[in-house]
Amino acid sequence: MSDINFIDGGVCAPKGFTANGIRVGIKESRKINDMALVYSEVPCNAAGVYTQNRVQSESVKITKKHLADGRAQAAIEISGNANTCTGAQGAENALRMAKAAAGALGIKTEDVMVYSTGVIGAQFDVTKVEKNIDTLKNGLSKKGHEEARIAIMTTDTHYKECAVEFELDGKICRMGTMCKGSGMIHINMGTMLSFITTDCAISSEMLSKALHESILGTYNCVSVDGDTSTNDTLTIMANGLAGNREITGEGADYELFLAALNKMNRIMAMKIAADGEGATKLIECNVNGAATVEAARGLAKQIICSSLSKAAIFGSDANFGRFLCAMGYSGIEFDPDKTSIWFTSKKDADRYFDPAVDSTVHGDQIIQVFDNGVPVPIDEDKAKKILSASAVEILVQCGEGTASGTAWGCDLTYDYVKINGDYRT
Repeated sequence: MSDINFIDGGVCAPKGFTANGIRVGIKESRKINDMALVYSEVPCNAAGVYTQNRVQSESVKITKKHLADGRAQAAIEISGNANTCTGAQGAENALRMAKAAAGALGIKTEDVMVYSTGVIGAQFDVTKVEKNIDTLKNGLSKKGHEEARIAIMTTDTHYKECAVEFELDGKICRMGTMCKGSGMIHINMGTMLSFITTDCAISSEMLSKALHESILGTYNCVSVDGDTSTNDTLTIMANGLAGNREITGEGADYELFLAALNKMNRIMAMKIAADGEGATKLIECNVNGAATVEAARGLAKQIICSSLSKAAIFGSDANFGRFLCAMGYSGIEFDPDKTSIWFTSKKDADRYFDPAVDSTVHGDQIIQVFDNGVPVPIDEDKAKKILSASAVEILVQCGEGTASGTAWGCDLTYDYVKINGDYRT
């Protein structure tokens, strides 16, 4: 399989894609960019996955409609207002956003995807989008991902982007992404907001297949607070400008494309978890020895979703009973008497998901607390030191089979309540 290498450029890394972000005042108190645009110079094959919440943003609804034909050429986004539970006016505002972008770019309205994030149940002044769309469009550039990645943030403490390149048919293919996500994250068939671009030639059908397959072991394995957002949207546009033979079915080319997508999406999933609202620690839970991959992922996600587990990690308390308890009510079959648990640590959460950094766990960074159904006497000071790291791993070994699964989350802190206690006001 060809090498997959990380590169710079985010959503603008692939050929033919430009972006921009500006501040238009969607939410008056916001001081940074709040409107973003991503554009391909040619029409794209496209696919998307969305929130499974029954309450859905008007942005989600219109994007689903516009992507029904598997085609898109641009994406417009606002931050500060979710445009959710806004009725007919909200639907009209979403359509006007798409029309404004289409008019400025000279493309079809149906080829514009619409995103929004922010407060639920409030209307916004869509004329702010319409009055500023030309400024947004005129600033499109290959460096514009730097402004766009800021514009999509809400309570995020830092931007999240990534890009990779790989070779198909002697052609260099590139894939880029940016996403936002910090709170109201319990991902299920989507993410908070994620934009993926690629210049690889691939059909809409295979794009959709790859996207749905990739999220199962990446984005869908993330939980910050157990709340599935009303606005979760993850889309991918492929303009084919790399010049490779179009991927229209399964095979080696498709597997390489999927591997590149997985590599990039895994990094982004970890970035979201590490930046959970109020978080001080990234939590990774790896479950091995499960009967199936689905069971391993389910057990891992149940552990990182548990409020008591998250609180124990916040307090650097090696209370492994919290994790066994969460596994026990997951509904997934496992034998506690054949289960063992370790804690490991990494020194720096930002470096933890940096692929260029060696993540080898050394002896002073790992401690076993449970061994085949029996608690292990531990050095509490060593345990405290390990659990005080900015990235903590919970390693679980079951005795049911050979399958493994991973999930990512964060600790539950006082600041989470502070942030969400007055989010609307």
